[in-house]
Amino acid sequence: MRTTSHRTHGARRALAGALLAGLTLLTPAGTAVADGPSASASASPAEDGAGPTEAGTTFRTATALDQGQTGTARASAGDYLYWVFPADAGQRPTVEATVKLPSSARSSTSTWQLDVYDGLRRRQACMYGHQTRKAAADAATVELSCVLRTVRSWSEPWASDPLPGSYYVRLTAVDLPAAGLGLPVGVEVKAVSKEQGGAHDVDGTLSEPLVPGVSVASAGETDAAQRVPSAGGPEDGWASGWWTDRWLWTVGGGVLAALAAVFGYSLTRGRGRPAHVPHGG
Repeated sequence: MRTTSHRTHGARRALAGALLAGLTLLTPAGTAVADGPSASASASPAEDGAGPTEAGTTFRTATALDQGQTGTARASAGDYLYWVFPADAGQRPTVEATVKLPSSARSSTSTWQLDVYDGLRRRQACMYGHQTRKAAADAATVELSCVLRTVRSWSEPWASDPLPGSYYVRLTAVDLPAAGLGLPVGVEVKAVSKEQGGAHDVDGTLSEPLVPGVSVASAGETDAAQRVPSAGGPEDGWASGWWTDRWLWTVGGGVLAALAAVFGYSLTRGRGRPAHVPHGG
């Protein structure tokens, strides 16, 4: 009787310890839950630093920008300005732009807009941020931002989910009086990402990231590929697709299930053969 009680208590202590170990194992993956708009995005592996000092005027001439870099440009009010940066699976990009208006351009109000497109030139919706803002007549700067949805490793062909590849940033004035056209403005643009982890992982991967010219380059047509601008790729390469912290959930769940089965067996196997019952011949 005492031996059985000791075994039961020992099994319970072992199960409690295993549960604590399992929860510790699963903690890194469990914390990868999308937070609200008040959370600030952290920079990607690329260190924050000065970036290019010009901007393109079309998709094909977009200026490449690494995540964490600040791109600057001097342009004329009314121009379309383009940058392009890479974003990989599991990242939630945030694009921020600041337009500096000279005193000569503050005679009337103006409205500025920030748009983000993926490698297929599909406009991506902003989860949070100020995508469009109106500048008052006495405003010296206009600040815009766009927090995109988390980039997925794969999606249905009919869906418009963000996918790994190049992302184009377009900045322009959508409501500008005729007197303000052509006036000089200064622009700063920065793109950073926050890693979301396995909470947003899906099964399946793209054969190639949505980078303009990647299919041409893989076919050996390097001359044609060089004529198509792209944002390159992350410093550590594009995600291979096989590793994800969902593996931690799978392995941890399997361990906990096995321990629960052992504990359940220890409770239901009974006390064994009574001492006064002889062994059968």
